[in-house]
Amino acid sequence: MKLRFKSTTIGAVNAPCRGKFEAAYQISHYQRSKSAMKGEKMKEKIKVTDYAKIITEMLPKGILLNTNGDKFNSMVIGWGNLGTLWGRPTFLVYVRQSRYTKSQLDKTGEFSISSPLEKTMPLISKVCGSMSGRDIDKVKEAGLTLEEPEIIRTPGVREYPLTLECKILYSQDQDLAKIPEDIRERMYPQDVPGTEPMANRDFHTMYVGEIVDAYLIR
Repeated sequence: MKLRFKSTTIGAVNAPCRGKFEAAYQISHYQRSKSAMKGEKMKEKIKVTDYAKIITEMLPKGILLNTNGDKFNSMVIGWGNLGTLWGRPTFLVYVRQSRYTKSQLDKTGEFSISSPLEKTMPLISKVCGSMSGRDIDKVKEAGLTLEEPEIIRTPGVREYPLTLECKILYSQDQDLAKIPEDIRERMYPQDVPGTEPMANRDFHTMYVGEIVDAYLIR
C-alpha cells in the first residue's frame, strides 16, 4: 500500500522531498519505539465532550482532584460540574474550608482532574478520600504514579488516566442560608467538626477551572 502525502503518492514526490519525509518518519517511529521499550507512557489528546459520559458516571464513585502547592496532593471528590462558562470549557470543584486542598488551590490557582475509565481503585479511594495531605504523603501511601503535566504545574495520575488540566478563573464561598434546609442539615451538620472527612459544619468554596488541556495517559 502506498503512503499518501497531500494526495500525492510517495513514489511521485521528488527525491529530496521524499528523502526528508522518510527521514522524519523514521525518526518519529524510532522515538515512539524507544519510548515503548522504556515503558514510557504516551499522552493521547482528547475532546472533553467525547468523554463527558465517562467523567459524569465516574464522578459520584470518586475521581481525583490534584493540587501542587507546598507538595503534590490528591483528594477524592464526588461532586463537580463539567460544562461551558463564559464561552470556555470548564470543570467546577467544591472544597470545604478546612481541607488541605483548599489552601493549595488558593496558593496555586490551578488543579488537575484524574478519572478512571471504568472503575476506581480501593486503596486510592481509601487514602485520598479519608486521610489529610497535611499528615501523610499520599503519593507514597496510595501508590500513585505522577505524570508530568503539559501546561500547568500540577501532575496527573497514571492510575486514573483521563486527565484534565485546569486554571482557576473564579471562586466563591457558599452561602449556607441560601441552601435548602434539608440539604443544609444533611450536608452541613453544625455539631460535626470540620476535621471530619465526610459531611461536617464547613461550607464549600466553588472553584471554576478552565480546562486548558485534556488527554488520556496511555
